[in-house]
Amino acid sequence: MPVLRPTQFHARIEWLGRVPDRAASLRAEPVETLVALFSGPEGESHGGLTRASCSRVSAQYRRGTTIRNTRQFSILAAEDLEAIAAAMGLRQLDPAALGANMVVSGIPDFSHLPPSSRLQADTGATLVVDLENRPCTLPVPVIDADAPGHGRRFPAAARGRRGLTAWVEAEGVLRRGQSLRLHVPDQPAWQHLDEARKPAPSRAVAE
Repeated sequence: MPVLRPTQFHARIEWLGRVPDRAASLRAEPVETLVALFSGPEGESHGGLTRASCSRVSAQYRRGTTIRNTRQFSILAAEDLEAIAAAMGLRQLDPAALGANMVVSGIPDFSHLPPSSRLQADTGATLVVDLENRPCTLPVPVIDADAPGHGRRFPAAARGRRGLTAWVEAEGVLRRGQSLRLHVPDQPAWQHLDEARKPAPSRAVAE
């Protein structure tokens, strides 16, 4: 029995990019097409089958622990990008300054899609939604290079609008203008979610 339900929601790819060397800069370079490999976007420095753990999973692992890379793609909604720019007092915000791999339009409340949702292209390329991305300070100096003095406004302006991280389930080519169909898990929300989100006693993370 299928556990993922195709929906009537489609996203249009408005922009694609890749970060060639994150040690040098978070800034992405715009591209017309991206090849989605099992290791992530071809030529993307955030790619790989594994990665070093970071602050996103600090409650589970010591920083630098080798874990599965479910943060191969950083995807933003064009609608959220416009709202972030407006909150920062900018006419527009370049997704390249945020180290994005993709900007899409057409899916409401995109940053809060259910984890394990799929975005599938007609080429077969399929991305699995991992988690909501969270604003951080890494884009601040990159934004300031384009709009001096505005970078510090990004973390607050992007709260709840920072998009999603995702990983590649099926390889294929992604192109600007292409349509991605949303598939969502066919299960109800867990009834104990609110209770589970309450602070729990601290414990030592795995070595």
